[in-house]
Amino acid sequence: MAQNAKVPFNGTKAQADELEKVLKGLKNVEGALMPALQQAQDIYGYLPIEVQEVIADRLGVSLAEVFGVATFYSQFTLTPKGKYKIGVCLGTACYVKGSGEIYAELQKQLGIESGITDDLVYSLDATRCIGCCGLAPVMTVNDDVYGKLTKDQIAGILAKYKA
Repeated sequence: MAQNAKVPFNGTKAQADELEKVLKGLKNVEGALMPALQQAQDIYGYLPIEVQEVIADRLGVSLAEVFGVATFYSQFTLTPKGKYKIGVCLGTACYVKGSGEIYAELQKQLGIESGITDDLVYSLDATRCIGCCGLAPVMTVNDDVYGKLTKDQIAGILAKYKA
């Protein structure tokens, strides 16, 4: 199975300008690191090291502190996500109903173990309970929820997003 190569950082000038504006507004605000990280992730979709370095510099905190906060909270991601973010619930209810097979089928069809496809279209993550236990096994694609899945349905679901 192919492993993802590191996706190069491709931030735009518009994104950099937007981040600078955000950080300028947070410069002397106590506890500014969390909102800075949240807004930076909204701008870029993730928190690459290049963005973390800018945040550390502008807020006058260490890169270690920025990295520590960014890796502590599960809401943050240090790697880019695909246009279509696929999450497969591997919580107990879903797992006993076959979500492991669903995840394996997605790995096979996407050609990745987890992470992002080479074309940046799909990203795949194992998740924990999303509160749809009655629909187990469940997967999400962005905001769409698919329940009572079988591995035979995966190709059709992926095709819907390729169109």
